Amino acid sequence: MSYQVLARKWRPRSFREMIGQTHVLKALINALDSQRLHHAYLFTGTRGVGKTTIARIIAKCLNCETGIGSTPCGQCSVCREIDEGRFVDLIEVDAASRTKVEDTRELLDNVQYAPTRGRFKVYLIDEVHMLSSHSFNALLKTLEEPPPHVKFLLATTDPQKLPVTILSRCLQFALKSMPPERVVEHLTHVLGAEGIPFEADALWLLGRAADGSMRDAMSLTDQAIAFGEGRVLAADVRAMLGTLDHGQVYGVLHALLEGDARAMLEAVRQLAEQGPDWSGVLAEMLNVLHRVAIAQALPEAVDNGNGDRERVLALAQALPAEDVQFYYQMGLIGRRDLPLAPDPRGGFEMVLLRMLAFRPADAGGAPDRPLKDLGVCTATADSSSASVADGQTVAPVASGAALGESLAMSPPSAVTASPEPMPSQALPALPAGVPDLPWDEPMQVAGTPVSESAAMLVGGIDAAPAPREAETAPESAVLERQSPSVREVAALPVGDRSPERPSALVVAEEPPLADDDYYEVDGDEVDVEAYAYLEAFPVEVPAPSKPEPELQAEPAAPATGLAAEWLKLFQQLGLAGMTANIAANCTLARVEGSHWLLHLDPAQAALFNGTQQRRLNEALNQYHGRTLKLDIELRKPEQETPAQAAARQRAERQRQAEASIQADPLIRQMIQQFAAVIRDGTIEPLNT
Repeated sequence: MSYQVLARKWRPRSFREMIGQTHVLKALINALDSQRLHHAYLFTGTRGVGKTTIARIIAKCLNCETGIGSTPCGQCSVCREIDEGRFVDLIEVDAASRTKVEDTRELLDNVQYAPTRGRFKVYLIDEVHMLSSHSFNALLKTLEEPPPHVKFLLATTDPQKLPVTILSRCLQFALKSMPPERVVEHLTHVLGAEGIPFEADALWLLGRAADGSMRDAMSLTDQAIAFGEGRVLAADVRAMLGTLDHGQVYGVLHALLEGDARAMLEAVRQLAEQGPDWSGVLAEMLNVLHRVAIAQALPEAVDNGNGDRERVLALAQALPAEDVQFYYQMGLIGRRDLPLAPDPRGGFEMVLLRMLAFRPADAGGAPDRPLKDLGVCTATADSSSASVADGQTVAPVASGAALGESLAMSPPSAVTASPEPMPSQALPALPAGVPDLPWDEPMQVAGTPVSESAAMLVGGIDAAPAPREAETAPESAVLERQSPSVREVAALPVGDRSPERPSALVVAEEPPLADDDYYEVDGDEVDVEAYAYLEAFPVEVPAPSKPEPELQAEPAAPATGLAAEWLKLFQQLGLAGMTANIAANCTLARVEGSHWLLHLDPAQAALFNGTQQRRLNEALNQYHGRTLKLDIELRKPEQETPAQAAARQRAERQRQAEASIQADPLIRQMIQQFAAVIRDGTIEPLNT
């Protein structure tokens, strides 16, 4: 006995055996039971979702010997012949092989004849979008008004290629793709009935590989049975499909979560043994991160389409939400740039290392396990460098306790920008009692030894020398501060260091305040330790010069008489470019017969020439239909010009918009309850 493939053996023979497509079946069943039958049906959808199967079931429902209904008996000769594909009144046409208009005409020549055995002659045209435009035109009239004994069933995977005249003559039903859950459910039933052992993970692999097609899923299952010698195992299916082990993606994500670069690169090495498509691997990671983000927002919305719902939920609990969004965005950018990498694997590794390097280090949900030391100094530094005399630039100063720790463990030369001494005229005058030291002599600032070159970065600050083997500095020259270390010390500008005004050192007592207290200095909140630092090391900053008030131009008088007429005429001339700009800054001063005189603002004199005057004169002549003589005089207009009128209207709309925002009850409530502030320059009126 010949073997029959699963896709044909398990093809549904009635509506109740159909998998999915409930929205289509409900309409067809109600129409058949109520005898409300249309003469043309169009079924659309991707391959293997049941278009031809539904059409054959409809043919059985129409011609079953027990009567027209939604439940054919399946036992009569008509039902058996349709199932076996030999019913004479079911004409199946492959439009892909019969595209010519002659084939369509030959088909339609037999439409007028009555059916041989059944009640209806059913024409099933598969892949109907392959017909030529002449074939569609030949089919139109018959499709619109066929004989009462004829039914047309059309099927296509590309309905966009069908003429609208065909679509308007059919009842259209769009069949949906099969979700992996539905495919796995059906495969479980089929393999159980066939007595074939299987693994659930293998069915999920087949369900995803089918890509929405139940026929593809059945064909892949046949292949998996043959590959696995009568069994459907996950390892065999994965090897057969050449797909990636989904668990390895989670291995990469868990290594990324733990911050373990060694484990992450080991997971990449294991992936490389399978020779995967690295862009596809990155796409799988993005898919998992997307589902993790859904699990964090709405856990019950996570589907089990990949059979890993529990893993996704566990990862959603362990990974901070902001990290998920960050990794997803970085993965998208990395996938876009992956073709530019010299080696695909190297590009994939760089994406992972970039995720690892830029992950939020101080996030509350970040892993506690620190990364292994790579030998790179972790002291934070100011991004701006301080400039010194003669155009020399020194390295930025590390801030806070990191400065003290790094400098205490490093030789003075490690923090000195240049071994060469600075010119004498650029050095500040030292106070009495402080010996003159070489440029690289170690100093002490706030109890921390630093080189003089680093100490000089703080403008106007004098530092005491650190004790040497046979020499100690005076006690008055050593700074000892009892407060905590300053959180961030910025490089201050070098102040005035003339000999007449030597820099002085003032040590002030610090008030015992908490670390999170703030002072208010000139209306701004300043951290306590930064304020104490500024008091201990005062820097004179010259007072900013007050800008001179801008001269406000006096508003022009409202346009009346000829000036008002010019405002209206300007809108109707249809000018553009430089000519429109000249006309907008003019006003009509005098009209004597055909002689017109315009006053042009002298501020526009640089843009005015004879060409602009000629064009404006031609526009006036065309508008009035007669020849005018136009003179333009450079003189300050006494009344509003079109440009001034437009500016006044814009200012008025702006004022009204700002007043409307200020009076809005919701905005006033936000200002009162949340101390909201309306930013200047952010309100714009609508263009009406």
